[in-house]
Amino acid sequence: MFVSVDTLWVLLGSVLVFFMQAGFAMVETGFTRAKNAGNIIMKNLMDFSLGSAVFWILGFSLMFGGSNPFIGALDLFVRGSYDSNIPTAAFLIFQTVFCATAATIVSGAMAERTKFSSYCLYSIVISAVIYPISGHWIWGGGWLSTLGFHDFAGSTAVHMVGGVAAFWGAKIIGARIDKYDEKGNAKAIPGHSLTLGALGVFILWFCWFGFNGGSSLSLTGDEAIVSTSTIMVTTNLAAAFAATATMVLTWVRYKKPDVSMTLNGALAGLVGITAGCDAVSPVGAALIGIISGIVVVFSVEFFEKVVHIDDPVGAISVHGVCGALGTILTGLFALDGGLFYGGGLALLGIQSVGVLSVMLWVSLTMGLVFFLIKKTVGLRVSKEEEIAGLDLEEHGLASSYADFMPVVAGFKPTASIDEAVPVVNKVPPASTPSRDAEMYKVVIVSRQSKFNTLKEALNDIGVMGMTLTQVMGCGMQKGQKEYYRGVPVSPTLLPKMQVETVVSKVPVRTVIETAKKALYTGHVGDGKIFVYTVDNVVKVRTGEEGYDALQDEVVPE
Repeated sequence: MFVSVDTLWVLLGSVLVFFMQAGFAMVETGFTRAKNAGNIIMKNLMDFSLGSAVFWILGFSLMFGGSNPFIGALDLFVRGSYDSNIPTAAFLIFQTVFCATAATIVSGAMAERTKFSSYCLYSIVISAVIYPISGHWIWGGGWLSTLGFHDFAGSTAVHMVGGVAAFWGAKIIGARIDKYDEKGNAKAIPGHSLTLGALGVFILWFCWFGFNGGSSLSLTGDEAIVSTSTIMVTTNLAAAFAATATMVLTWVRYKKPDVSMTLNGALAGLVGITAGCDAVSPVGAALIGIISGIVVVFSVEFFEKVVHIDDPVGAISVHGVCGALGTILTGLFALDGGLFYGGGLALLGIQSVGVLSVMLWVSLTMGLVFFLIKKTVGLRVSKEEEIAGLDLEEHGLASSYADFMPVVAGFKPTASIDEAVPVVNKVPPASTPSRDAEMYKVVIVSRQSKFNTLKEALNDIGVMGMTLTQVMGCGMQKGQKEYYRGVPVSPTLLPKMQVETVVSKVPVRTVIETAKKALYTGHVGDGKIFVYTVDNVVKVRTGEEGYDALQDEVVPE
């Protein structure tokens, strides 16, 4: 007979774990460049969609079918009964969202240079075969569960599987263009939105209560209620202490508390506690969090600077390294059987064997999968496609943000514009405009927050035609060294606007002085104005050339 409260709890956990897809999508999007945002979203959408399909068709049965020590029995489309205190369907959807979590981890590590079609192929293989088989060893009655291997909610079964797959994917595909200089030194490539990254981390932290707490599969009886409640506490403490440890460590190492690394620290604590969240005390959870938060910093630096594996979001360190670490630490901190609680080395040894065996399985299989994809359909986009951005080349998106422009905060002027530069207001033309008037191209580069002011000012003096382009400008404060995830940032690229117009009827000096007045704040970054002479202009619609091509009305002789 099914238990209503247990079924409801598992279904609620399923919903929360599903929403982790949004968290991963936001973290990966924020920690990468804007030109690849749509591609990241599409990958997170499709690894869940494709993974759900193949896990239902094949993967679930390989994971939970039968009692073979190494692989489950085939039960295509889940036609058998897996009922317990909850119905088969509830158990299926809960396991499906866990499978999707393992698959999506790889997206961030291989971001900004992976073919979309190749990523879809990878998603199918890991969800249908690789994750289910190692999952069978741990949760499906396989040989590791028989040994007594303890991985309550998936530090190894889910996160380390994804992290190891991410390692091989990132290694085989290679680093992004310009990630390393000619001497092999790492160069920082900051993500375009820490705000999105932070949103993703908060979503993941929130959903992790369903990830770990829901894995109890029951809220019936005092024992289950206490256990689940304790799991919530240990999960939260590990994340909190990990984030704090990472913040303190980066503050000491980089002279400033590193935002993106601290966000990774919180995730590292969550991954680390997932294996033993039901088995350790709150104190043990805090210590696991601290260790994970410290290790993730050195791990990110190691893979980036020493091994030269380009992982834009730190997925290998957060999920792979801290997944393995948390599983092994369970052998130390488990209240029942842990080394620090008089249990001896038995549990620690079993945990280590489990980690190594799953790591070997995923390395062999995923290494082969990525190698075959690389040699057949290709794993990486072309150099030109990578530079242009995967949004444009893979999905036909000029921008994932449509008309939205990330705005750099405006500044209050330090002095009056009239005190700083001469301003010409409504300068009359020297003579009646004629077809012999000289033509000039004016290019204005300035901060994006000034666009509306500039547009209105130019419109007031009669400049109607203009072209706006969003560009990245290079600037750096002298004497201040910036760091991103422990790597020095060379000249900072900031979002700028570039406005172009060609004028003849409106005197070019009027345009210059009007633009200076509209853009002036007195701070570095007000921009520059470039003026070019124009030999000729041709209006395509009418064939008119020169001065006439710039006018919408008939110009008298």
